Amino acid sequence: MPTEPAIIERAAQPYVAITARVRMAEIGNVVPPLSEEVFAWLDKHGVQPYGSAFWRYTVIDMSRYLQIEAGEPTAERVDGDERVHSGVLPAGHYATLRHIGAPQTLVDATRRLLEWADGQRLRWDSSPSPEGEQWGCRLEIYHTNPQDEPDMNSWETELAFRLAD
Repeated sequence: MPTEPAIIERAAQPYVAITARVRMAEIGNVVPPLSEEVFAWLDKHGVQPYGSAFWRYTVIDMSRYLQIEAGEPTAERVDGDERVHSGVLPAGHYATLRHIGAPQTLVDATRRLLEWADGQRLRWDSSPSPEGEQWGCRLEIYHTNPQDEPDMNSWETELAFRLAD
């Protein structure tokens, strides 16, 4: 499996998610239960997941908070409710990196991808705002099911950050 940064084309992808606003130190306690809640919602509504679970970072201000969607892809767009919303991940060119390791090691993988893109003079689909850096699509895609692989050091995560046109 290639673990070097690359640029790929991603098609638009419908999904459902729950959004949370959390501090960096709270992510591990707040967001994983939201992912479980999304799975339970899909099951309750008879909707099959259509790919790997993900976290989408929509706003990043490391000194204050992050806005994150705990999501699951679906085959087609479905109606959400007051808790779970639906959306579409945008098509486009993405800088990607596949990472093997525990979630705590994603900080270094993210830095690696950001530095690689900087060296390639790539521009992100992001912009500054009063709330923090707004991202068009910045994903952590979790390809490993923890129930199938309990060793976190073996987990596969794909970083996929959308590039500006």
